[in-house]
Amino acid sequence: MSKKTTPAEEKYSSYELEVLAVVNALRKFRTYLMWNHFKIITDCSAFQRTMDKRDLVTRIARWALLLEEFDYEIVHRSGQLMQHVDALSRYPVAIITSDTLTARLKRAQQEDEYTQSLRSMIGSNNDSDFFDKNEILYKYVDGRELIVVPRDMQTEIIKLAHEKGHFSAAKTEGVVKQEFFIPNLSKQVQNVIVNCVPSILTNKKSGKKDGFLNPIPKEDVPLSTYHVDFIGPLPSTNKKYQHILTIVDAFTKFTWLYPVRSTSAEDALDKLKVQQKTFGNPKRIITDRGSAFTSKAFGDYCTNENIQHFQITTGVPRGNG
Repeated sequence: MSKKTTPAEEKYSSYELEVLAVVNALRKFRTYLMWNHFKIITDCSAFQRTMDKRDLVTRIARWALLLEEFDYEIVHRSGQLMQHVDALSRYPVAIITSDTLTARLKRAQQEDEYTQSLRSMIGSNNDSDFFDKNEILYKYVDGRELIVVPRDMQTEIIKLAHEKGHFSAAKTEGVVKQEFFIPNLSKQVQNVIVNCVPSILTNKKSGKKDGFLNPIPKEDVPLSTYHVDFIGPLPSTNKKYQHILTIVDAFTKFTWLYPVRSTSAEDALDKLKVQQKTFGNPKRIITDRGSAFTSKAFGDYCTNENIQHFQITTGVPRGNG
């Protein structure tokens, strides 16, 4: 039997899914199992320990009560001995070769200089793993006979393997290695997967999506909105000025430059107060998220002077004027 998990069941932990599988199977075959002793063989040791606990979470306790009416015995078996069961939930072996593809590989080998150079060295001590079979060059690797893929067809073979299910790089490499020999396979697989559009769409960022960037509206009068930022560090002057505080009027683009010794909140506030004496306070100040502008002192100044303080998105400096 088989069953697809519900969206709620997909959030269960691995051992909870093991228990759920057993419960569903017992419900399915209840007629045949009642009043008979049977064994539940599993590779999940947590399942066996969970059933022996006294304090269980509500869901597991409910399932444990359901199992009470059966006469069963839990037997743990290592995962290496359960591969015949795991095979039912694994990808099938992907077969790439066909008569047409083999014929094309044979012709391509005859035209490929690299393959011909390998064929010419057959019989030497250094390249004894290569051999000819039905006029096709093979390499003997880990007990398997792998077809040597000519350079012109290597990308095509990797794409055929990958498109069997748009597997990961490791899985794609494993599928190729079942039938073919390609030098530097890992690097070539990465290059193919990086340019695979379905894989890119499948692996797109999940969870909370990035929000849209919204423009900050500007007033239609001068001296209403300031863009403020630091420039520097610059070569130090005789008075040890190393930075410049820039203030740009959003409407007229008129710019004021004030030399400062550091990028601290105190230096920024001192120059804003100088600006205030001549032009008054703006309605809004737009800055980046530098430490001077995110400090409590700068926030208190804006609050006391009834100035709206906007901070631009991190990594988008063009948002600040």
